[in-house]
Amino acid sequence: MELSEKIQMLRKKEGLSQEVFAEKMGVSRQAVSKWELGVSHS
Repeated sequence: MELSEKIQMLRKKEGLSQEVFAEKMGVSRQAVSKWELGVSHS
């Protein structure tokens, strides 16, 4: 399982939207979306 899949699975298991998860993590919703899509800056 990819990290992106784990992030999405755990977020959904907790019943959190990307926006709420982002607030808890101290990042933007767009960052969470990119994590879940497996997009990163290198």
